[in-house]
Amino acid sequence: MTSPTTRSPLGFSAALATVIANIVGTGVFTTLGFQVLGITDGFALLATWAIGGLIAMAGALCYGELSAAIAGSGGEYRFLGRIYSPAVGTIAGWVSVAVGFAAPVALAAMALGRYAGPLLEIPAGPLAVAAIVAATGVHLLAPEIGGRVQVVVTTMKVLLILAFVAMGLAVPPGTSLSFAPTSASLGQMTSGAFAISLIFASYAYTGFNAAAYFQAEIVDAKRNVPRALILGTLLVTALYMGLNWVFLRMAPISELAGQVEVGAIAAERIFGPAGGRLMAGVIALLLVSTISAMTLAGPRVIEAMAEDHPPLRPLAERSATGSPRRAVLLQGALALLFVFTNSFEGVLTYAGFTLNLFMVLAVVGVVVLRRREPSLPRPYRVWAYPWTPLFFAAFSIWSLLVVVRDRPMEAVGGVVTLGVAALLTWLVGATGPEDA
Repeated sequence: MTSPTTRSPLGFSAALATVIANIVGTGVFTTLGFQVLGITDGFALLATWAIGGLIAMAGALCYGELSAAIAGSGGEYRFLGRIYSPAVGTIAGWVSVAVGFAAPVALAAMALGRYAGPLLEIPAGPLAVAAIVAATGVHLLAPEIGGRVQVVVTTMKVLLILAFVAMGLAVPPGTSLSFAPTSASLGQMTSGAFAISLIFASYAYTGFNAAAYFQAEIVDAKRNVPRALILGTLLVTALYMGLNWVFLRMAPISELAGQVEVGAIAAERIFGPAGGRLMAGVIALLLVSTISAMTLAGPRVIEAMAEDHPPLRPLAERSATGSPRRAVLLQGALALLFVFTNSFEGVLTYAGFTLNLFMVLAVVGVVVLRRREPSLPRPYRVWAYPWTPLFFAAFSIWSLLVVVRDRPMEAVGGVVTLGVAALLTWLVGATGPEDA
């Protein structure tokens, strides 16, 4: 097995690119169609994305402190194992493997198939499979190659989104929807539909913690990981606000309602039918960046768990090029299984609920760790402590309760996942991170 000291390091630009690409992906190009089913006020719709950005920023600040204080890759697996117990960390690791990365890879691939399939006259399913296989192949080559690819495709993604927003604002609006706050705005923002809409937005911001999953491979991680988490989330919030403003400005809500390909609908309004088809292809290419980012970050959780649990140790082996080959292949296989379910909305809502459970535990862990280990070196400390972690926890717990009330099947799916993860933890033993 390749020792940690021989792993090829990733720089700040690769870490930042991975954070941006992990966030910007399936959610922003698909969820607006579900939001407008219950919310029709322009100000209230944009408010969901602004509030979602604030929540994600609070989470990024908290994860920045955890990353600076607790060394090693693995994300919640590493953090929760240190803060609570090895068993909790291992359960979180199993959930990250399946729900945190494999499921989002599948969702991005399915969305890519929806956008590109009509253009290429190829069914969406085979395209989704091809995208996952291609991303897996690239990241098998070597971590540094995957990192360079990530920087290139993410740079293209940001530039194309900026160009799309600029064009959308340069042409006359396609709707009369107002974005000024009114009394109706306040009414919709206090409704149950707004709560569900905010949950969709919050899922679209999932991925703000991406760099924490492979921080052992990042140069000067205690400094660069917090910077990548915070700057990446800030940039994405700005992109999301602009992108959704253009979607709502150009396409009538009646056309967006219930549709997955909201980007293609808005693009056709801006560029015409031919330009709309071209933009649909561009958005499909943007989703390649998300698939690549998740394929880069996710296997590091598998690898971290395998290094700590003897039964899983074969998964930690790296190839001669330095890639965690078996971990990459395992995640790719799990992602393909999700694709074969052919249930986009079901996977989306279930993943958002389940992931939120462990993000809340991690953020609350900032408070727990400060009290338990006040002298632990923390090169970075979260701003406005303890209000920042409390803000994140309050909104996240509220959203979990809303899901339990309004989407009980997704909540049941999350509970079942926890049960399976607990069983796997018992089978392999909850020895936990070696540095805990």
